[in-house]
Amino acid sequence: MTNIFKFALGSALAAALVAQPSLAQTAKKPVVAAAPAGQRGTLAAGVGVADLQGAVANTNAYKAAVQQRQQAYKPVYDSAQARLTQLQNQLKPMADQFNADRAANKADTVLQSEYDAIQKMQAQGEAEIKQILAPANLSDEYVVEQITGKLPQAVQNVMSRRGITLLLNPDAVILSAQPYDVTGALVAELNVLVPSAQVTPPPGWQPARVRQQQQQQQQQVTGTAPVATPRPGTTAPKPAGPQPEGR
Repeated sequence: MTNIFKFALGSALAAALVAQPSLAQTAKKPVVAAAPAGQRGTLAAGVGVADLQGAVANTNAYKAAVQQRQQAYKPVYDSAQARLTQLQNQLKPMADQFNADRAANKADTVLQSEYDAIQKMQAQGEAEIKQILAPANLSDEYVVEQITGKLPQAVQNVMSRRGITLLLNPDAVILSAQPYDVTGALVAELNVLVPSAQVTPPPGWQPARVRQQQQQQQQQVTGTAPVATPRPGTTAPKPAGPQPEGR
């Protein structure tokens, strides 16, 4: 065995207990890269750039919900922190023993066994901590869904107001002049449409990803295909074959 095991719980998990992983932590910065100073050119009409995830994370409703959750779910965070501390105390002597045995050139079979035991305990501990944090995670998803439910309307309002016909995600842009970015305008629009959000989901509530999975599983069991919903402003397709004549 050539790798020395370094005792350290996953940084992402540890950070989760200081501030629960949320949309605000993972969202990109709302402002895309600006063109070099002094560079001028004609802006393409009808084009805009917006970070939708960043817009949601920067709304007043989401920011307030993050603060409220720290209090509403304090027992959850405290419990997860306690389990994290316990896990670290359990892993440290195991890691110290492993490193000492490796320095003493113990057999690879011994080192492998110790390493596997450490990995197993860490994985189990992390799974337990994530389970403890599940209610707080569910709260975050509930808040996000409340805001993203108004996102299509907010996008349409901003595009109409600014005459935008092509809206790009920052990932699709290499370099952009600041005037193209409308994320701030999108945040302002969402602040109007969703001034606040409920932090605690109602009993039995499931996030959209779970509801979609359940629907797909149900369709597989029944053998039915999802029913296509006509887009606004369009009519549903007529069934094939002769149609009855109107009077």
